[in-house]
Amino acid sequence: MAGRIVILGVFVADTAYRAARQPRMGETILGRSFALGPGGKGSNQAVAAARAGGDAHIVTKLGRDTFAEMALATWREAGVTPAVTQDAGSYTGAAFIFVDEASGDNAIIVAPGAAGTLTPADVEAQAALLEGAAVFVTQLEQPMPAAIRALEIARAAGVRTILNPAPAAPLEDATLALCDMVTPNESEAEALTGIAVETLEDAARAADALIARGAGAAVITLGARGVLVHDRSRSVQLPAFEVGPVVETTGAGDAFTGAFSTALAEGRDLVEAARFGCAAASISVTRPGAAASMPTRAEIDALLGQS
Repeated sequence: MAGRIVILGVFVADTAYRAARQPRMGETILGRSFALGPGGKGSNQAVAAARAGGDAHIVTKLGRDTFAEMALATWREAGVTPAVTQDAGSYTGAAFIFVDEASGDNAIIVAPGAAGTLTPADVEAQAALLEGAAVFVTQLEQPMPAAIRALEIARAAGVRTILNPAPAAPLEDATLALCDMVTPNESEAEALTGIAVETLEDAARAADALIARGAGAAVITLGARGVLVHDRSRSVQLPAFEVGPVVETTGAGDAFTGAFSTALAEGRDLVEAARFGCAAASISVTRPGAAASMPTRAEIDALLGQS
């Protein structure tokens, strides 16, 4: 029987603008399209985990506004169980997303709102939920003290812990030592280690550096090149799947982390779980949006069955 996945993170309403390029300071340009939808790394990962078949729970804060209603509706539709407090004196988070029309690459500004006030005390109020999990996941969009306290509670209870170090920020070795796995992308791995990840060998060296600092394993996502699974006993590159043209890369890392967490909660091996996550991410980039792009379990299983 699959275990519970608990995710501490942020919900934001994504405001996505597609254009040929970003405007310069003081310049106004015409965009090609606009879309409003649910996002935030923690929320995206919870949606990805639930749609991939996991028993996903999210711990966060919202305002009491239209974007909060969007969050609750998104989780209800995906099958995510919220452990949420709402603050009428703040606002639900929002994000500006620029999407390059030609490549699908993106640049993002996040304003986390109420979730930016998450404290260790908020996390401690959900200690029983964390302690009963099979897998705990967090990122760095909410305040660091809350993330660290959640990792401490989960680790003390024997829960497998995953840190998705995004957006990139300095981390103490003691924090990495609370993580069974870290899941950075290339730029985040470089920010944490000082090693520019341009080749597979670079990725392995960065992974070694993260493990030397205390992480149990490093699972580095490499975009179109797939993912590197690296621990003290093995280093395995898993290629991305050929699904179709890339439409948008927003949320691809979250699709990976959420589906990866589901596979781990089901008892899969680290490499097998990463392959499952790769399949989810490969499907997600063929669709616009973040939460909206997360594939279902049936879609992931069908892709893996074809490979």
